[in-house]
Order: sequence, then C-alpha cells, then structure tokens
Amino acid sequence: MRLTLFDLDHTLLDGDSDTLWCDFLIGRGILERQSFAARNADLEKRYKAGTVGVDEFANFYVGTLAGRTPQEWELLRLEFLHVMILPRIGCAAVDLVKRHQNCGDLVLMTTATNRFITELTARHFGIEHLIATEPQLEQECFTGRTVGTLNMREGKVTRLHAWLAHAGRSLTEFDSTAYSDSINDLPLLQAVRHPVAVNPDERLLAEAQSQGWTVMHLPH
Repeated sequence: MRLTLFDLDHTLLDGDSDTLWCDFLIGRGILERQSFAARNADLEKRYKAGTVGVDEFANFYVGTLAGRTPQEWELLRLEFLHVMILPRIGCAAVDLVKRHQNCGDLVLMTTATNRFITELTARHFGIEHLIATEPQLEQECFTGRTVGTLNMREGKVTRLHAWLAHAGRSLTEFDSTAYSDSINDLPLLQAVRHPVAVNPDERLLAEAQSQGWTVMHLPH
C-alpha cells in the first residue's frame, strides 16, 4: 500500500499560507500594518532558514485568530481562499496530487500552518486527510494559542505516527513518499522511503543531492 505526504507551502502552493493570511488581514484592516508586517516578514525569513522556534512561529500566526469564533471568521476565510490561495495553485500541483490519488495512494497533506486556514485548501485538492497545527478553542472562541504537538520539523513525524496508530497502521507498512520544499521538513523526508525535494531551498537541495534524493521543479 502506498502513502503519499504533501507539504503545502512553497510545495503545492506558490507562497506561504501564514504569511498570505497576515497580508490578507492587513489589507482588510484587521491587523495593523506597522506592527505586523515587519514581524511577519522576519518570521518567514527565519522559517525558510530553519532557524525560527516552532512555538514562536506557530503561536504568532495562530494568534491572529484570537477573539473570534470559527463562524465569525468564516466569510473572511472563504474570501482568503479565493483571493489569496487559489490563484497560487498551479495546474502542475493539482495534477501531481491527482496522479497519486488515481493510483490509489493514501494521500495526506501535512503542514505547519494551522488547520483553520488550510483545511479549505486541502479540500480544494480533494485531499481528505490533513495533519496541521491545531488552534485552541475555548467556549467556541479561538484563544490565539495552539494545542497538542506542533506539526513542524520533528513534530510532523510525531503527528504522522500518531495519526497512523489511531487508524491501527504503522509507517513501515507503507511504500511511503513525501514531497517538500523546506529544510524544516528534513525529519519527515528522512522518515519515508521516497523523499522528494520540490523546488527546494538551498539547504534542502544540498541535502537531497548528497543523499541522492529525487529533486523536482514544480511550476506554479
């Protein structure tokens, strides 16, 4: 049985969902440009370099949801999908996912971005299974904090094993493939049988070349 894992940002998507979400909210006047834009850019830069702390990264972006319920965010979330996300999904990414689905693979999207702003993207790809960072809800309102293991770096492997165990399966049962662009996903790529570096950053490209991994340039 085949298991195929897709990272989202800069892999299937031409951009970063968290950064685009902040840009979107700034454009709508919900976040204050002066205080958020520079911090957003700094976190994106350090994420790409693999130097940002996982808690700092996750809680900054999940914090943008604080104080509203999912229902209160829903119209903005739909607008965000159509205005910021869908134009950045290329036909090649859609076709790649479909090829694996048509082969009968168990296809899963795994992303460090929180579930609330990525589940519609997964649905657009027809990907049923999503592992993402989980935003906390209290009394049906986002607190601005996360719950559980953050789905980033080693956390992606931990969450994958837990997800499979919940289904009564283990990673060793599968002929597994993972696609990612980022050095942050090195633990995930090392955990599968067929790692694929997609439009990789400089550090991941060097690692892929040294290990003889497949390197793919996916047009967006």
